[in-house]
Amino acid sequence: MDLLLQTLLNGTLAAGVYALVASGLALSVGVVGIVNFAHGEFLMIGAFTSYLLFATRGLDPLVSLGLAALAACLVGALVYHGLLRPVLLAPELNQMLLTFGLSVLLQNLALLLFGANTRVVAPPYQGSALQLGPFSLGVVPLGAFLLSCTLLSSLHLFLRRSRLGLAMRAVAQNRLAPGLLGIELHQVNLSAFALSAALAGVAGVMLSVMLYASPTVGFAYTLKAFAIVVMAGLGNLTGVLWAALVLAWAEAAVSTYLPGGGGWVEAVFFLVIFSSLLYRSYRGQA
Repeated sequence: MDLLLQTLLNGTLAAGVYALVASGLALSVGVVGIVNFAHGEFLMIGAFTSYLLFATRGLDPLVSLGLAALAACLVGALVYHGLLRPVLLAPELNQMLLTFGLSVLLQNLALLLFGANTRVVAPPYQGSALQLGPFSLGVVPLGAFLLSCTLLSSLHLFLRRSRLGLAMRAVAQNRLAPGLLGIELHQVNLSAFALSAALAGVAGVMLSVMLYASPTVGFAYTLKAFAIVVMAGLGNLTGVLWAALVLAWAEAAVSTYLPGGGGWVEAVFFLVIFSSLLYRSYRGQA
């Protein structure tokens, strides 16, 4: 029983980071209307920003969070202005191929700059853990979970209370009507896409401590985020939280009770993504 509870606890802590990454993707899909296959590369940018600041300046990851978020945000804004804005009215397949090509480009650029070796940010508290009776809580996963919960709560408040957040919700519901009310569509799209990139950048800082930074670290989290968004319903931020929990619990259970079988979880959720995209494409042509 203790093993099962520890497994569920580990999955719950991992779900925080999953939900943070997937919420950014859900925001860009719901508001901008583009399925972004390069979303994980913004996470990679955040991870390498954290590593560079730690390796060269000795900055703690908690200090570099803001700079990593800013770096990912700026790259996201440039990507929207230079690549995505011209194809907003293009067929969905063209948009997906463009973002997939951007993903490959950013991965190979990171390979040229940093090489293929993984890099780890190792602050003094990296291996610390808290003991709560028979259960063990890693300080870093617990901190990442609490930070993710704080950011997600702030995101929900922003979308419901702020003027820009309400404009994003309006655009997500109807892309034509907000323009009649004086809402600048491209400004809202830019803000939403940059914010989604910033959320991924913060998640990358967490992963640089929990796991590692590498040019390909974002790909796995792109798949996870897509699986979560598809399960939750495209653009459904509330459903993202529960879907992230389901995925994290499934992965934790497989890694505990079926060692070496984690690839099955990824395969099943990838099939969910692929089947859903095919179904949407079929319904769009019907």
